[in-house]
Amino acid sequence: MFQGTGSDVGKSLIVAGLARAFTQRGLRVRPFKPQNMSNNAAVTPDGGEIGRAQALQARAAGVPPSVHMNPVLLKPQSEIGAQVVVQGRARGNARASEYQALKPALMAAVLESFETLRAQADLVLVEGAGSASEINLRAGDIANMGFARAANVPVVLIGDIDRGGVIASLVGTGAVLPEDDASMIRGFLVNRFRGDPALFAPGMAEIARRTGWEPLGLIPFFPDARRLPAEDALALDAPARPKPDATLRIAVPILPRIANFDDLDPLEAEPAVEVMRIRPGGALPGDADLVILPGSKSTIADLEDFRRHGWDIDLLAHVRRGGQVLGLCGGYQMLGRTIADPDGIEGQPGSVAGLGLLDVETVLSGDKRLVAITGTAADIPFAGYEMHMGVTQGPGRTRPFAQIDGPDGPMPEGAVSADGRVIGTYAHGLFADDRQRAHWLARLGAAPSPLAYETGVEETLDALAAHLERHVDLDRLLELAR
Repeated sequence: MFQGTGSDVGKSLIVAGLARAFTQRGLRVRPFKPQNMSNNAAVTPDGGEIGRAQALQARAAGVPPSVHMNPVLLKPQSEIGAQVVVQGRARGNARASEYQALKPALMAAVLESFETLRAQADLVLVEGAGSASEINLRAGDIANMGFARAANVPVVLIGDIDRGGVIASLVGTGAVLPEDDASMIRGFLVNRFRGDPALFAPGMAEIARRTGWEPLGLIPFFPDARRLPAEDALALDAPARPKPDATLRIAVPILPRIANFDDLDPLEAEPAVEVMRIRPGGALPGDADLVILPGSKSTIADLEDFRRHGWDIDLLAHVRRGGQVLGLCGGYQMLGRTIADPDGIEGQPGSVAGLGLLDVETVLSGDKRLVAITGTAADIPFAGYEMHMGVTQGPGRTRPFAQIDGPDGPMPEGAVSADGRVIGTYAHGLFADDRQRAHWLARLGAAPSPLAYETGVEETLDALAAHLERHVDLDRLLELAR
């Protein structure tokens, strides 16, 4: 099990790279994360949803993603509450204090899923959540030491030297943990090192001396990590890479409950595209070629924030200037005339006015559509997935965005405005399909691109595996496993 001294120290990426490395050695590998908190989710072939990071780790291991790889997924809907997904299915909403009381009951599902994977694999790579030293949350823990103890899994602790203070964070974690928990830790990794490794050799030795843990690797910074889907919205805080040769500007308002933002990754990988993440306090730029309204875990609340920042005014001005708009999932719902929540799925029951750019109306409901899809848009094939609650209807759907393959033939999906410049769709993963992305670039006036996005992801996973083979003692990791 790989735990961290904090969030975003690289646990997800390291597990993905190790999954590919050990798979290349001929082992049957499965990734596992007992509890994840993220609105970046993936649909599984067994009809559920898991954290996007576990889907990437499954891909690295060469196996289909399964709900058992992430049996508890928390999808934040507010500052203090989240939707609780258990083995792929939503079980309702819980405030933070209520969830603490639920955790002991959820341990049974966590251990059941772990045993399911263990029966399929030679090696299960377990990822912890957040920080191992959150002793204030230790009672009933299912994400870190609580799981490690219950499943009797040895732990490797990961520290991030790039953020500074890695010696104190590793040694301090050992110091604050109860003795029985600290005894589960067998070794440590230091991640994201820059410079001459010889300069940190005394640091590795001092951590080992003070903790009694084995130093298992000093991992240099891996710059191509940006080519892989990120686990959670922390990745959106990273500065965008400058693109002096970009010819297209795509503006994306970043809302508090943004979901499935990896829809943007293929566009950000395009050399000709500058994806501008617009933060609260900023304005949607007047010279954007396209504005994308991304998915949301709480559409009505994010629509209120959209208006609070004045982005509704900016968006209408963008449309009046002849600009184009694409709403994805929750963004599609926002573009309609109304969003109704009669059962209080997202909060208080009620109805709110949408942005009015599409002649459709959405009614939220408790049924969640989780399905992989194929179809055509603009007569060009694509593959993706749907993950949403609610049904959208109205005259605007007589001009559908796409035709989705169904058991009885093509089915209309999405809506397009009468002038063709505003589009809404429930299809996620649209831009990961090279054919569709090329169509959108041409639509916006860019030259054809040679980028093969999915091939690039595979090449990056291979490069990451080779990187870890060089800098981590994989043989010793296998010896420590039990």
